[in-house]
Amino acid sequence: MMIALSSPAYWRATLALCLASFLVFANLHAVQPLLPMLAQHFQVSELAANWLYTLATLVLGLALLVLGPLSDILGRRGLLLLTLFGVAFSTLMMAWVEGYQALLIWRAVQGLFLAGVPAVAIAYMSDEFSPQAMVAAVGLYIAANSLGGIVGRLLSAYVAEMWGWPMSFAALGGMTWIVAFFVLWALPSSRGFVPVPWHLKTLLQHLYEHLKSPTLLLAFLIGGINFAIFLNQYTYITFVLHEPPYSLPTAWLGALFLTYLSGTLASVLSGRLLQRFRPEQCMRMAITLLILGSLLSLHGTLPLLTVAFLINSYGFFWCHSVLSGWVGRHAQQAKASASALYLVFYYLGASLGGLYLFPFWQQWQWSGVVLGSCLAFTLTAGMAYVLARRSCS
Repeated sequence: MMIALSSPAYWRATLALCLASFLVFANLHAVQPLLPMLAQHFQVSELAANWLYTLATLVLGLALLVLGPLSDILGRRGLLLLTLFGVAFSTLMMAWVEGYQALLIWRAVQGLFLAGVPAVAIAYMSDEFSPQAMVAAVGLYIAANSLGGIVGRLLSAYVAEMWGWPMSFAALGGMTWIVAFFVLWALPSSRGFVPVPWHLKTLLQHLYEHLKSPTLLLAFLIGGINFAIFLNQYTYITFVLHEPPYSLPTAWLGALFLTYLSGTLASVLSGRLLQRFRPEQCMRMAITLLILGSLLSLHGTLPLLTVAFLINSYGFFWCHSVLSGWVGRHAQQAKASASALYLVFYYLGASLGGLYLFPFWQQWQWSGVVLGSCLAFTLTAGMAYVLARRSCS
């Protein structure tokens, strides 16, 4: 019997999955406001420090291609729990490292385990929840994703400012251990899961068909490039705000990520906007906001910088919400693998965006980052225009 909406089992399972998601994304993004502090501590460049962030997103993106299909064979609940405990262990290990290379290694291990919950959670819901329960639970789950990213950054920044960066990882690791044991207790055993034989040839064929589709490939690229720029703008602005004339402490750098809340609003409103505009029009309007927000950040005053990142966050998450649904609707077959492939481009973009923007940063500092950003956003706006032409033809 499937889990019904508002039943005790529904609330237990939904709370367990939301807390797991919350802690996964808190661990993923917690390192971002710490990058200036870590660069100074380990005496490495901004690009080298940024690898602590991008390495985890790179490994996470690649691991999604493995863990998703693996859960079709082995089951959802066990794999989710195994990876969640793995996140807790690897995060705690990061608190005790002495060298930068060791920190990078554990960050990569953490990225592998971080992929477990996003690869499995929605599939678990589709197996165990009734359709009405799943619709409600997915909305709460996505909200937990964004809130986890915000709280993880705020918590790590505050703890690092007060007690040093190792305590940030210790605090997050301890919290993740507690949540992992709660999920072990609260998440119902799988009843609707039916294992399926895994054929590598079929999986690769589906991925090839998706990549061969010009419209799907454009959508993958728009999502990946937008995230590459949006996420790494936050990375480089932390270095700007850490230095004079701002000289903000690490705790205040974490507060900058409260601007993500406008993105949460954009995700909620995107469905209503899709009732008035075509998806491709929404994409272009959202990317236009990204360009305007980036240009506004050149003004340099802290209030206008905050407004600029509020605009960017709204534009990015609006476009991301539209693209996520667009991919699912336009994939002719194997829609789950198409959505997974979109996330692979999404997280690969997060990993490579710092490398793309670094030469601009080296040459012209923040003005260069804005230049590189606008060039990339102009490219994705052009891709969205091509998508519109293809959809109309």
